[in-house]
Amino acid sequence: MSTHPDGELVDVTLRARNVAFDWTNLPLHYVPDEPFVTHWANVMHMLLPAGERWFVEVFTQALPLIRDDRLREDVLGFIGQESTHASAHQGAQDHLRVQGLDTTRYVGEIEWFFEQRLGNRELTGAAAEEWLVERLSLIASIEHLTAVLGDWILNSHGLDRAGADPTMLDLLRWHGAEEVEHRSVAFDLYMHVDGRYARRVRSHVTILPALVWLWSRGIRQLMASDPMLAGTGTRARWRDWTRAGRLNLLPGPTEFLRSYRSYFRRDYHPSQECSTSQAVAYLATSPAALSAAD
Repeated sequence: MSTHPDGELVDVTLRARNVAFDWTNLPLHYVPDEPFVTHWANVMHMLLPAGERWFVEVFTQALPLIRDDRLREDVLGFIGQESTHASAHQGAQDHLRVQGLDTTRYVGEIEWFFEQRLGNRELTGAAAEEWLVERLSLIASIEHLTAVLGDWILNSHGLDRAGADPTMLDLLRWHGAEEVEHRSVAFDLYMHVDGRYARRVRSHVTILPALVWLWSRGIRQLMASDPMLAGTGTRARWRDWTRAGRLNLLPGPTEFLRSYRSYFRRDYHPSQECSTSQAVAYLATSPAALSAAD
């Protein structure tokens, strides 16, 4: 059961949608004349397959700790959706390579990060459970941020006005809608198995610099390997993010940080933000989701 910010109760059964996207006609710069915005979004295609496979692995390990049937059902739905997200973004990542972008180094760094820094360790008993709970806390923090991004893409129309490729927009909005739809699951799971506020704060403080580091490296590497930018001297700059935020092409730094801070409230719960009704309404009209339902 999800709560809309205005108090409306929305009963949602989480399920994976077997979507597919055809990238055959996708331009290299699918936001016209906006290579920075395009590659800011492209980082998701390189970061998310490994990250969401990690989510699935950690949540699967947590299933024996769940003592609530409804939460178990939500977690299984979350696992199905995240698996589909990883597959969809992997398809986009593969297409980036076809277009001449060098993704090998960055994807290798991402896989190392999730497999070595955040992967399984040779632990048993209480130590193994503690490491599992630590990772569940990190995922709850990340899921807060992905819900923020999902809410932004559902409510912002700057990319439409800029002429962004409709298939890519559908991928971003389909994914964003499902992030909003399941935004409470990771937080509820963490609260179920541990819930300590100090750990929640520590995870949230840790995750922001890690994501900024990963995202900035990805943008720089993509722009450096972009064949359309070769010889132009174009490179990623922090002020490009600020400019894109003003144009409503990306969530700007100030907007992003404001949403990031809300997670520190002691009474925070994901149901206080975003709109399940809006997410479900988009999923009822998404071309990819409709094709999956046929």
